[in-house]
Amino acid sequence: MRRPVMAGNWKMYKTQAEARAYFAALKPLVAGATHCEIVIAPAFTAIAAAVDAVSGSAITIAAQNVYWAADGAFTGEVSTRMLVEAGCRSVIIAHSERRQFFGETDETAGRKVKAALAAGLTPIFCVGELLAEREADQTRVVLDRQFRGALAALTGAEFSRIIVAYEPVWAIGTGRTATPEIAAGAHRFLRELAAEFFGAERAAELRILYGGSVKPDNIKGLMAQAEIDGALVGGASLDPQQFASIVNF
Repeated sequence: MRRPVMAGNWKMYKTQAEARAYFAALKPLVAGATHCEIVIAPAFTAIAAAVDAVSGSAITIAAQNVYWAADGAFTGEVSTRMLVEAGCRSVIIAHSERRQFFGETDETAGRKVKAALAAGLTPIFCVGELLAEREADQTRVVLDRQFRGALAALTGAEFSRIIVAYEPVWAIGTGRTATPEIAAGAHRFLRELAAEFFGAERAAELRILYGGSVKPDNIKGLMAQAEIDGALVGGASLDPQQFASIVNF
């Protein structure tokens, strides 16, 4: 049985003080949520404050990005060991905004996944198609390329430690959401790819999250799909009441 994951990606929002206030409000709202894992990814500057704020709760902290080198002359980057020392348990890799605005490629994403695994972090690896790609019926082609390009070189044991997030780019921050059936179809295809590369057993164990304008009013429909194992939540994760409603679906 795959345990659901509800992950919040704060993107470039919230200071340290705002993070502390957020968790003070969120923790009592999700204290009884034993049915899923709860993950929040703050900005780098708020990670330490967030780790301190969630102490004693079931909430864990993720980073929004990472670099693959252990150290070096890479101005502006953050390494896996820095994240581990700060208290992160997982890291989002290849979010569509990293691909779109900051030059993330399948090859660099794969290097980051390997580095995260070597450091004991859980990668939350993102895939998804643009609107033009969907309209051209290229969704499966794009997902296949992203999956192969970043994950095919993993060992089976490494693959068993990752989480995949399907985030159709046309549904991120647009108010448009893939129907539960559309999302489940993409998840099913990703599981088929996992089976092709890593075997049916590991494919069955892979947790695949949906990300794309997830809100309290659509989470139940999404989670009713057997192929959907949780959500990667953007805007709605910034409000503790809304995110708690998603967690407690």
